[in-house]
Amino acid sequence: MKKLLLLSLAIATIACQEEPKNYVTLTGKIINQNSDSLVVRNQNYSKTIKVNQDGTFSDTLNVKADFFNFYDGNEATLIFLKNGYDLNVTLDTKEFDETIKYTGSGSETNNYLAKKSLLQESRFSPALFDMEENDFKTEVNEIQSEFLGLIENTKNLDSIVYANDKNAVEKLPEGLLNAYSQQQARANKFVDFVGKPSPNFENYENYKGGNTSLSDLKGKYVYVDVWATWCGPCIAEIPSLKKLEKQFEDKNIAFVSISVDDGRGYRGDAGAAHEGWKKMIAEKEMGGIQLFSGEGWKSEFIQGYRINGIPRFILIDPAGNIVNADASRPSSPKLTELLNSLNI
Repeated sequence: MKKLLLLSLAIATIACQEEPKNYVTLTGKIINQNSDSLVVRNQNYSKTIKVNQDGTFSDTLNVKADFFNFYDGNEATLIFLKNGYDLNVTLDTKEFDETIKYTGSGSETNNYLAKKSLLQESRFSPALFDMEENDFKTEVNEIQSEFLGLIENTKNLDSIVYANDKNAVEKLPEGLLNAYSQQQARANKFVDFVGKPSPNFENYENYKGGNTSLSDLKGKYVYVDVWATWCGPCIAEIPSLKKLEKQFEDKNIAFVSISVDDGRGYRGDAGAAHEGWKKMIAEKEMGGIQLFSGEGWKSEFIQGYRINGIPRFILIDPAGNIVNADASRPSSPKLTELLNSLNI
């Protein structure tokens, strides 16, 4: 009788235990939302989640443990999901990466990913690749230590994320040194441009009205930014470019941004790309001389400079000759040093 009673109690205990959830519960609130929906996706999965007018959302997802893009209609961040998580997300889209926070089951891992994103943004600036080689190697070792410290000091980090990121950080110096070598080789490709007349652009549409040609700017240094609205690294340089324009606004230099938008990011619709160009200039309050090439990658100017990737920056002297066909980015201290040295 005693054995039967113990067996009955054991069965009852097992029966009362909650079955593991075979889904993720994802809830949260977005301030300054950009869309009425969110998208959670990777190569093997995609789900659209409705966002209410007050910014709240709630849904369940059945997923395999993996990394996903969490996209709000304008920006995206990396999250890690696996069935059983009960994750709450809050963020303000005006400062997307800086404000995203997680609570609930799975929060430790995803707060780690948010911190890693901010660390990447601060440590992997274009200025890193402007360093001399020995300084670059020292900096890379310091960066590796910071990322390892973040991994090891995060409690309850999911084992999949831990293994993935630990492996990536261990390979980081090798990858960055390869990138550094490639950048140095790329710079050498354009040495033969220096001192030669610049390839021309004529009658490009000016955002402020009318058309502008390179010849209109003769007598000034011209710093050209070749970009597109779908290009993330291009957009990342806009704040630095605006600061540079302000710093040199009374100097003999024109800052020219040439869009090569031709439909990419707009389902091939060139008209929509043109409107998207105008919209982004207005929304980001972009200054300088904003031009639309109209011919995209096929224009004489783009082809003449052998541009096959953006952003690309070019510096031309007052006589129309090339100072640098692959100039430093606006965010690089080297560019400011160069412009100051020219006594513009």
